[in-house]
Amino acid sequence: MAVKDRDRFSTATRIRLLGEQTAARVYRSQTKRQARRSRLTGRAALLALVMCSLIVALAYPMREYVSQRAEIDDLQREQRQARERVERLRDLKARWQDDAYAEQQIRQRLHYVMPGETGFIVIDPHAAKQSRTDLGAADRPWYSNVWDGVDKSDASGQ
Repeated sequence: MAVKDRDRFSTATRIRLLGEQTAARVYRSQTKRQARRSRLTGRAALLALVMCSLIVALAYPMREYVSQRAEIDDLQREQRQARERVERLRDLKARWQDDAYAEQQIRQRLHYVMPGETGFIVIDPHAAKQSRTDLGAADRPWYSNVWDGVDKSDASGQ
């Protein structure tokens, strides 16, 4: 029995007993934690909260970014169209600088003739069959459009 008592107080025996007791405590605490632990841990809940906050915080700036990119694209398209229009107008201006083109346009649009020339207007035989009201507003003289406007306003007043 003396050997057993001596064994009981030896350092190796005490360390072994201490390790067994510690292991038993750890095992008991782990089983208690596992029993009461839910699937959603505090860290997971915090991570989910942070992710939701980031999504909400970034939603508005992303929407603004997308709408501004669309606006920039629209403005670039308008700028390209304006440049094309300016180029066409520059070409037209250059053509009007030429005296031959200006003379041609004056003769065609205003029915001018040079001194000594005789001007003729050829009437289309099919045009006589159309009444003046059947013609579009751009095809008739301006005074016909004014008179038709007066007639329409007078007719609507009755």
